[in-house]
Amino acid sequence: MALTIGLTGGIASGKSTISHMLKEFGIPVVDADLIAREVVRVGEEAYKQIVKEFGSEILQENGEINRTKLGAIVFHHEEKRKRLNAIVHPAVRKKMLEQKEAFLRNGANAVVLDIPLLIESQLFHLVDKMIVVYVDEAIQLERLIKRNGLAKEDAVARIRAQMPLSDKKSYADAVIDNNGTIERTREQLLYILKMWNVL
Repeated sequence: MALTIGLTGGIASGKSTISHMLKEFGIPVVDADLIAREVVRVGEEAYKQIVKEFGSEILQENGEINRTKLGAIVFHHEEKRKRLNAIVHPAVRKKMLEQKEAFLRNGANAVVLDIPLLIESQLFHLVDKMIVVYVDEAIQLERLIKRNGLAKEDAVARIRAQMPLSDKKSYADAVIDNNGTIERTREQLLYILKMWNVL
């Protein structure tokens, strides 16, 4: 029986690093963020609904959604963020499950669903096991400012818009502490995958 593993964390927690490692180990990863970009491409159903909801001022000259503009709106207004999620999430879930099934048909013994909002969106039914990538908030803030070139208050707003990582830990079947070195992170991941008979 193939195992479906949920991978989640928070912004700048290092989830992408874990995702790359999983791929290196030959484990297929279905990435919700990548799919979220695909489903809002010009002409897609979710794209049309977003433009209808938020207006054409969120578009770039070429007609694509200006993610920065849309992000600035939804990160500071919870109601608008909920409306955006209600459009994007169902389209993403549908595509994720299609990709997962394709990997399983090709003989994968495990598939990872990389879903940033796995817990907040109550998507537990999609996975058999869950890994939470954890990092202290001070390190998370520092990494986010450095990575995205954000002002401190914007970075704080983005972190606060998500459930605290310390709360997410209680939902996990396994937690990867990503405060240390990349080698230490890899060791923890290997240990979990061996424990679950994936490697």
